[in-house]
Parts: sequence; structure tokens; C-alpha cells
Amino acid sequence: MKVLIAGGTGLLGSEAAKIMIENHHEVHALSLPINQKNLELPKDMHLHFVDFNLLEDDEIDQLMMGMDAFVFAAGVDERIEFKPPVMNAYMAYNVIPLKRMLTSAKKMGVKKAVVLGSYFAYFAKIWTHLKLDMHHPYIKSRLIQEETAFSFADESFQVIVLELPYIFGIQKGRKPVWSIFIERFYKPSVIFFPKGGTSMVTVKQIGVAIYHAILYGKNKTAYPISYINMTWKKMIKHVLDAMNMRKKVITVPNWLAQLGIKSMQKSYDKKGVEPGLNPKFFIHLMAAHTYIDPSLSDDLKLPEDDIVAAIHESITYALDIYLKELDVVDMKAS
Repeated sequence: MKVLIAGGTGLLGSEAAKIMIENHHEVHALSLPINQKNLELPKDMHLHFVDFNLLEDDEIDQLMMGMDAFVFAAGVDERIEFKPPVMNAYMAYNVIPLKRMLTSAKKMGVKKAVVLGSYFAYFAKIWTHLKLDMHHPYIKSRLIQEETAFSFADESFQVIVLELPYIFGIQKGRKPVWSIFIERFYKPSVIFFPKGGTSMVTVKQIGVAIYHAILYGKNKTAYPISYINMTWKKMIKHVLDAMNMRKKVITVPNWLAQLGIKSMQKSYDKKGVEPGLNPKFFIHLMAAHTYIDPSLSDDLKLPEDDIVAAIHESITYALDIYLKELDVVDMKAS
């Protein structure tokens, strides 16, 4: 099987590539032409250093030619800041390129496509009373992305979306997303955090999920992915353990957490950016139990893995980068 991965040098794309190569498949990766000298990448992966947003349609067709499957592991998430209207940026990075890629894939005879999305889309669909798509541009963009992806699906071209939760694990040479915990928890003596919790998985499990979505995924299906559900308080204690720190973690009521979140809006206003997740309404999501039943992704046959070890690996590496100022690729580039 020949597979093309947009974002194939990123954390998730490279992990999926490694697993597919281990299973004797040929993997091609599209990546931005950035300095990746210290980045750990799978051996035998075919690299194409291009900005696919700048390619002509026929150039994309050439990359798709002969491929059996395509994985869209590119785009941006809610952590990257843009000037308003932020929805324009999400369309430009997450929706329009996907539409062009899937148009080409279908035209060139690719049989299956896997799109990496967000578990926020899952909750927007089941918690309609929160009107998440109305309040949060990022979540709305992920729903549009899913709708766009499925518009290409038919009997000859199968499309699967993976709705991804918190993911722990590392790619050597890349700054972990969870560096934000180092910046937030390193100095305070007491950690204040909302109630609630989240679903989570390891990088290895997502790599397998991508591969198995190609093999076993059902057409026009969005799979919410989870391996374990954990409260914020328990997760933070694992983070602090990895930092070798003992600090009190206090769960605060929503009204108090909202005061802290409001300060985020002032920061956004000062920088002249629009957040993808609206601070005014985000507490309703942050303080909820965004838990997912792992059986919903049974088709993908996720392997067992040690989530606590993955948390420790992520935080230990992030702390090392923070303290030693290691030269690594930023988490946004892929």
C-alpha cells in the first residue's frame, strides 16, 4: 500500500508513518520546508518538502498519483493565534486545503482518506444545548471540516474522520504541546483549576488509529477517540509528578474560574487577536467531563498503552527543553 500524509513530519503524521512502514507499506510525507535537522523521523519515509497551499492543482495530482490512501494530518488548532476574523484562518488552513487535497485524491483514484479532527466536534454534536459551534470559531471550523470531508465520500472513495482528544507522547526534536503546563505550573506554589476532566490517548495509539482507519474504518464515519478518561486534578498531579514538584491542586467553582478566563480575553484584545475558543463561554466546556466511551472507536482496534508513562515522557521532555533551552522544532510546524 502507498500512503501520502499531509503533515507527515508532524507528531501524529510521523508516528502513523513509522507504524505503516513497520508493516511494509510505502509512505510519502508532505512537509513545510523548515529546518528539521534535529527532528526524529521514520527511516524509509519519502519526504516532499513543499507548502501544498502554494501548489497548483496539477502538482497536487502528481503527488497523489499511484497512492492508495491519503491522510490529512496538517492544519492548525486553537492554540495558534490569528487576527480577526479567526474563522478565515481556520478555513484557509483546515478546510480549503483539505477540499483541494480530497478533490485531487478522488480524481487520481485514491481509495481511502483519513482526516484528523478534534473531539470538540464530537461534543458540539452531542451537547447541542451548549451551542459550541455558535460560540467557538475553532469548533465551528472542525464541524465544517468534517462536513467537507464527507461530501467527497462514496462507494469508490471512503473518507474517515478521527476526532482527537488530549494526546500525550513525544517526537524527539519537536517541542511538545504540553510545554504550556511547564509555563503555567512551574512558578506558582498552588495550582487552581476548574472541575471537570478529559479523554486522552497516547501518540502511539493515534498512530495505530490512523493506520487502522485505513484498514478497518467505516466510510463516512467520524470516530471520537479515547483510551482513558481522567479528571483535570488527577492529570495535573501526574504532570507535577513528572516535574518532580509537590504542589497543592485546588478545584475552583465555575464562577471563580470564569474570572481567570476573562483575563485571557484582555490578553487577546491587547495582542489584537481573536481566540478560536471564546473565553466567555469556554468555562462551560472546560469544567465539563469531556469524556468519551472508548468502545466508540472499537473498529480501529487501539492497542493498550501506558498513559501515565506518556504524560511523564511529554512533561519531562518539555521541562528539559524549558530549562536547557534546547534547539527544537516548534510544535506548530509540520
